[in-house]
Amino acid sequence: MLASKMLLSTLKDTPQEAKISSHILLLRAGMIKNEVAGVFNYLPLGLRVLKKIENIIREEMDVAGSEEILCSAIQPKELWVESGRWSKYGPELIRFTDRHDREFCLGPTHEEVFTSIVRDLVKSSKSLPKNIYQIQTKYRDEVRPRFGLMRGREFIMQDAYSFDKDEAGLEASYQNMADAYTRIFTRLGLKFRTVLADTGAIGGNGSHQFMALSEVGESDVVYCDCGYAADVEKAEARSEAYEDASTLDELEKIYTPNVGTIEELEKFLNRSAKSMAKTIIYHDYVNEKFVAVMVRGDREVNEIKLVNELNSTEFELVLATPEEIEALGSYHGFCGPKGLNIELYVDEEVAKMKSMLIGANERDYHFTNVKYGRDFEGKVGFFRKAAKGDLCPCCGKPMNLERGIEVGQIFKLQTKYSVPMKATYVDENNKNVPMVMGCYGIGVTRTMAAIIEQYHDEAGIIWPLQVAPYHAVIVPINAKDEEQMKLATEIYDKLRSNRVEVILDDRAAKPGFKFKDWELIGIPYMIVCGKRANENVVEFKERKDVMNKKELASNEAVDIITEAVRNIK
Repeated sequence: MLASKMLLSTLKDTPQEAKISSHILLLRAGMIKNEVAGVFNYLPLGLRVLKKIENIIREEMDVAGSEEILCSAIQPKELWVESGRWSKYGPELIRFTDRHDREFCLGPTHEEVFTSIVRDLVKSSKSLPKNIYQIQTKYRDEVRPRFGLMRGREFIMQDAYSFDKDEAGLEASYQNMADAYTRIFTRLGLKFRTVLADTGAIGGNGSHQFMALSEVGESDVVYCDCGYAADVEKAEARSEAYEDASTLDELEKIYTPNVGTIEELEKFLNRSAKSMAKTIIYHDYVNEKFVAVMVRGDREVNEIKLVNELNSTEFELVLATPEEIEALGSYHGFCGPKGLNIELYVDEEVAKMKSMLIGANERDYHFTNVKYGRDFEGKVGFFRKAAKGDLCPCCGKPMNLERGIEVGQIFKLQTKYSVPMKATYVDENNKNVPMVMGCYGIGVTRTMAAIIEQYHDEAGIIWPLQVAPYHAVIVPINAKDEEQMKLATEIYDKLRSNRVEVILDDRAAKPGFKFKDWELIGIPYMIVCGKRANENVVEFKERKDVMNKKELASNEAVDIITEAVRNIK
């Protein structure tokens, strides 16, 4: 490709709206263009990268025995009513009506559509198992689209669905897809972890996420050297009792004027947050009730686990307002379980505390020396977020924590969709039996951003060769110099004949400007034709080590690049 013919639109300065490296560099390198918040146009260079990611996915899905289809993004309300999700999915579901007042949504996911396809086309047990997938654009009305391709309202996703006769078949399909996803992310060059995950709005009884490790990730992952790893929404840990040395047996009410936070209590009473328990009240709009949950003072409530316990939804479980708390007979900052007449969920760590400090449900007062079982009771469970240093639930050793970008997730759906949507097969006894389903997804555009987060420097992107928009670029120092252009063209033709994707920068621009463009864009190899062109000698650079320049015979440079491209896995 001649650079003069390309749609190149690199930017020198950082766009104001971009905050993380992938968003900044995708905009600066001219790979995407913002349309509105959370919606992007993919320009030629960016689209080439996306297609390469998609091709790796397709190759591994073929190996896994999955067939590709393509579904419409427009989905009728009736399918979502069948599954029960039309009213439960939440405000992220983009709904609309046509001119005949028929209701539809833009698909954020495709469980209903795939289930209906297999329900209508597959009837016999002899036709199972089946595994089908697509790569298609999804739509979610994110409340705060941010970080470029990390969280958008429109994104490209690969989603696959397996249909089996029984649980044993699902287990085999699930492992098959887990292996396929592992191969995909390995081939893409990502550093990632496979972790236990919550099933969320998709449902089912088992799930794993594939987390690309990155400081800008929106998810925390706790893990142990023994092999245990989980997203904090799913993670658990062993509980330890904490006893403050100054505690007494007798319950005591103490005056704490205008001291309503854990941090303020620590200073005012000179005691550790670990000796306190905070009571947080939520309004559960799904079940039309208020509930309280208790965690240790230094802990955070795991709202996902609470949602699952209540069979509620994330967007309809909200913190109670100060006015609602007062109507319940308590005060914001002084809430406690003693005398609070609503359902109480107690983290198991709190239940094991020998004594604790709690709110007294009275302004400016707390109780101390409180004991679970003597002074209050509730439903005990794991309602806190796991944290670094917590003890592994498997081996009991302290766990570590990393941030990660969720690039893929797999689910054991079982019969969550096949039962309500009547996706059945006829068994040997001529009975209709629900198919057992699995669901598997990769965020293609998010994966593109995750690769950049792991592969960049101060000059720009450093694409792994297998996903780079082009493998190499040839830069004549002076495009008007006949010797330089002659050698550049010869190298260009040789590389193209060797199936190398190559750019010839024939632009009438200064060399430094050209170099900065290609370093920003992240082309893996650069061949510079300069003053020794008449000797067939070039300067050779690799993007991953731009400071390491060496002079080579032009044929040697061609051979190095050709061999590298030939060995792409």
